Amino acid sequence: MKTPMTLALLIALSAVFPIPGKAAEQAVPETAAERDARMAWWKEARFGMFIHWGLYAVPAGSYRGVTQKQNNGEWIMEHMNIPIAEYEKFANHFDPTGYNPKEWVRIAKDAGMKYIVITTKHHDGFCLWDSALTDWDAVDATPCKKDLIKPLAEACREAGIRLCFYHSIMDWHHPDAQAIWEPYYNSNKNSTRANPDFPDYIENFMKPQLRELLTLYGDIGVMWFDGEWIPAYTSEMGRDVDRFIRSIQPNIIVNNRVDKGRQGMKGINAAGHFAGDFGTPEQEIPDTGFPGVDWESCMTMNKTWGFRKDDNDWKSASVLIRKLIDIVSKGGNFLLNVGPTARGVIPNESVARLKTMGKWMDINSEAIYGAGASPVESPAWGRYTTKGNTVYAHVFDWPDNGTLKLEGIGNIQSAHLLTASGKTPVKCIHNELTLKGPAPDEFASVIALELQKTR
Repeated sequence: MKTPMTLALLIALSAVFPIPGKAAEQAVPETAAERDARMAWWKEARFGMFIHWGLYAVPAGSYRGVTQKQNNGEWIMEHMNIPIAEYEKFANHFDPTGYNPKEWVRIAKDAGMKYIVITTKHHDGFCLWDSALTDWDAVDATPCKKDLIKPLAEACREAGIRLCFYHSIMDWHHPDAQAIWEPYYNSNKNSTRANPDFPDYIENFMKPQLRELLTLYGDIGVMWFDGEWIPAYTSEMGRDVDRFIRSIQPNIIVNNRVDKGRQGMKGINAAGHFAGDFGTPEQEIPDTGFPGVDWESCMTMNKTWGFRKDDNDWKSASVLIRKLIDIVSKGGNFLLNVGPTARGVIPNESVARLKTMGKWMDINSEAIYGAGASPVESPAWGRYTTKGNTVYAHVFDWPDNGTLKLEGIGNIQSAHLLTASGKTPVKCIHNELTLKGPAPDEFASVIALELQKTR
């Protein structure tokens, strides 16, 4: 149970950061310049780590000896209809003795990632921090008895990595958020019936928990919501939650899942006025970019987001590097997931791929960080990214004849191949490159093209 001291802390926080009324939560109109300044670090970063970690890492895809083929990582409670009382027993086995947040941050930083988004609370309602609102958290319900967010926040701050929070709107554990049919937590049984107590859950549980997250751990880069599709949650609620968050941390970035505009897995909002700063394509990359729209593709390295012990369908490092390039070439960010084990260890398969990505980024990161969409359609041999007056040609398929014709990008003043030893000049005549020898990089060789400035 929560101690009087813990509850006193929540009361103290409410005094220092009073819960604003509706009038106080009205967002002050933001100018285009102010928005650009607020979004600048995120657009510069382009590459982040998603971390799905929670009690679902204990069953790791199997319940009572049964493993289904569908995604049974973080969704195992819903997919296998595990009663709440039974699911709570997993907490007894969640003791992450291998958890080393500095190591997690090092892995992300060495990969070239600039921010981390961690699941503070997923759909099962379990909290990784010491919430004064519930005992269903890492401190009160598990043997570890620790706030797992605090040391990660400290590690991110020391390493210069932006800490960001994922938070589920849907909650299968809280009675006011559960659906009103059996089993109570199952959000997919009936998509038309909403819990009449859900507004109380938003005001008296979800908002106070968000206040904890946004006042206990310093500046948070992104608030990344999910679970907004349930019928109990309305667009009006979403806009109110968005205002509430910004009243606490005005410079925070919020994804579009805070509201109801998202159109399925493609992640971009339907026409209309919805809250949120960026779209969230999931497990896919748009065919083209979205001029004037900020977006971020989130993706797993294998099939599941949360750890599943039998999920060995890993994407190769080559595929992941080229997905990063493809996304940036279309103006987006890449949020790449890891699913730590119940011991708190990121799987070796994930670490190995991130290490390879980091080696590629060590040489080619200038073509990723702060880079924007290609000025032309993707060429058959690779992709383009741009930054200022420079276009970067990411060559996936090195030409056998040593000649690469570049069309539609303007007049090239000079060309240089990015290598570990620096920039190597490349002969360029009438936008035709002469490339010597084999491809210098097995995944994607990058050539920086300086364009002639137009008057």
